[in-house]
Amino acid sequence: MEQITKSALLVMDMQSSIVDSLPDARGLISNTAKSIAIARKQDMPVIYVVVGFRAGAPEISPDNKSFSAMGREKWTAEFSEQWIKVYPAIAPQDADIIVVKRRVSAFTGSDLEVVLRGQGIKHMVLTGIATSGVVLSTLREAADKDYQLTVIADCCADRDEEVHRVLTTKVFPRQANVIQLEAWEKGQ
Repeated sequence: MEQITKSALLVMDMQSSIVDSLPDARGLISNTAKSIAIARKQDMPVIYVVVGFRAGAPEISPDNKSFSAMGREKWTAEFSEQWIKVYPAIAPQDADIIVVKRRVSAFTGSDLEVVLRGQGIKHMVLTGIATSGVVLSTLREAADKDYQLTVIADCCADRDEEVHRVLTTKVFPRQANVIQLEAWEKGQ
């Protein structure tokens, strides 16, 4: 009997606060919305991964160059609540899963792996901002954990287009299938 591998679509770091920092996110948002619609139509779980911290950001070490630059003082309860909100055009629905992470990788400081095991998911389809951040870090860790991986290249973005291109054409293919949304849609 052939075993079917269960998949999930991960929509990572697509918070309004992050999307709004891109010069032009219209294509990314449109493509990501399409990928979410495709996943839902196929009854594929949609897992939103957001980066966030508690009030006062006790998770941020002064030794962490990336996160400590943001400063702990701004992480009030209200700021934290606003920070983790997903961009409205691709907002989660009630059946979707939201995972809060505390570092760059979707696994670090989150319960993502528990959710994946609980759902029997062995294959992850990755989307998100930034290609050189959450997508790269999650892909590397997931590959080390023996997950099957697909990256939808035009549902990922980076502030540096050359970095995005190098990662999606030269680095990611070593550990994942890298495709465009149109090809993923046809394969579903």
